[in-house]
Amino acid sequence: MKEKILSVQNLSIHFASQLPVVKAVDHISFDLGKGESLGIVGESGSGKTITALSILNLLPPASTINSGKIEFFRKHDSVDLTGLNDKSMRAIRGNEIAMIFQEPMSALNPAFTCGNQVVENILEHQKLKPSEARELCLHLFEQVKLPEPSRIFKSYPHQLSGGQQQRVMIAMAVSCNPKILIADEPTTALDVTVQKSILNLLKELTQKYNMSLIFISHDLGVVSEIADTIAVMNNGKIVELNSKKPIITNPGNAYTKGLLACRPPVSYKPERLKTLQDFSQDSSITTSRREKKYKKKFEDVLFSLENVSKSFPVKTNFLGKPKKTVEAIKNVSLRIHKHETLGLVGESGCGKSTLGRLMLKLLYTTNGDIYYQGNNLKSLNRRKLKNFRQEAQIIFQDPYSSLNPKPTVEKIISEPINYYHYTNSKKETQLKVKELLNDVRLGEDFLRRYPHELSGGQRQRVAIARVLALQPSFIVCDESVSALDVSIQAEVLNLLQDLKEKYELTYVFISHDFSVVRFMADTIAVMKEGEIIEKGASDNIFEAPKNQYTKMLLNSIPNIEV
Repeated sequence: MKEKILSVQNLSIHFASQLPVVKAVDHISFDLGKGESLGIVGESGSGKTITALSILNLLPPASTINSGKIEFFRKHDSVDLTGLNDKSMRAIRGNEIAMIFQEPMSALNPAFTCGNQVVENILEHQKLKPSEARELCLHLFEQVKLPEPSRIFKSYPHQLSGGQQQRVMIAMAVSCNPKILIADEPTTALDVTVQKSILNLLKELTQKYNMSLIFISHDLGVVSEIADTIAVMNNGKIVELNSKKPIITNPGNAYTKGLLACRPPVSYKPERLKTLQDFSQDSSITTSRREKKYKKKFEDVLFSLENVSKSFPVKTNFLGKPKKTVEAIKNVSLRIHKHETLGLVGESGCGKSTLGRLMLKLLYTTNGDIYYQGNNLKSLNRRKLKNFRQEAQIIFQDPYSSLNPKPTVEKIISEPINYYHYTNSKKETQLKVKELLNDVRLGEDFLRRYPHELSGGQRQRVAIARVLALQPSFIVCDESVSALDVSIQAEVLNLLQDLKEKYELTYVFISHDFSVVRFMADTIAVMKEGEIIEKGASDNIFEAPKNQYTKMLLNSIPNIEV
């Protein structure tokens, strides 16, 4: 191993505010060498982020370090980070050890421009004049490959895309040439192309500045592209720690094998995805392939889009009339058949979600017509629109914001049942809610729980149950699994496939993740800049893509690398 720069020894962190006491981190140990990249992988709640926060003394107030030490090796001495006071820690934090947080929109201050925030960090730790700090900031923006650095300098975070915000965070993190860079889920929910560029950027910067990297993720595929050594965490413990090759090719722990097996394969389409729940020590890490390819024939058209366009105003006059517009959807024509799953893929901003909302009449078309079962959505009266709202539903990306935090799970699911008068009594409604909870594999124990008491995967299941309460025939799944752990993602995807068969549903599955889309979709439409540039059967798109943009997206998919 290379010369050590960080050594975590027998570290335990407890949350005493909860009874029984929660062991967030349970006696873990690992070393980080100079110029080395360490990947920490595991599910939500495994202790990955808490471990990273402990290195920078950023733990929540309710937490306590019960045992262990974190030794940071400097040029002429070493220091135990757990014993430093606030003043000493501030000299290290952001200067010698920097962190890139998972959600840049939350980490960046919305009230200040991106340039001001990076300059502030530079002036805090380096003896430079403001003009010199500004020049360094612009140079860093060039290094992280931001377009028009001077414009980005003056822009506020909300004026940038997710990938650009993350690049600003990276520029801020490397601005003081830290010895250790901690990246906490920096590519979660980003497009595959943006994700690949961020990973490549981190590789370049760590090599250029000889930085050590701690990269945290729930996806072994992403971690394998950047890490030299991988630590697998589960329930606060490191269950496996080894160099990349043996972890990927011959994992010794059942949990590691399960994480590998949960990832949707890109090279073929399995019948079902494996989950951690059905994975045992003796299970094989391979997923059964279909014995033969088959083509489904879809005849009845459910949705028909004819030359649909949608424009949004970006500049208006004093009367509120648009002076300048941006065309989000450009002359899209599409057919969606009953019981078919159409996968809509493309980068952020290509118009996927806008197209899904147009189909549900949550947005109005600028031009063109949309037909549902032969009826033009423009001609629906109030009664017919109410019926359409019941038949066509949407599962949103973020169950944290799409569920009302105040009512219980029972009230959340029973609300649409009561609104459409599906039942005749309170008892009948409760029985229906229990049936729906069983359908999404939660059970009666969740009736009295509130959204904040549920995990991300459980919240998404409640959101699915609420949609099913309306007995829809058509569902738009808008990035509904993009922010979930790969293990929970596998469970939700299997569930959506089962529900499709049980209720004879039709899906439009919107995602930037090609491996997920291949598992779900019968047909795939690739979108770019508001247009559908390629459409075809799922197997054909993956095995023989015709468009160069589609090929580029496929080449950006993270693979398990050794």
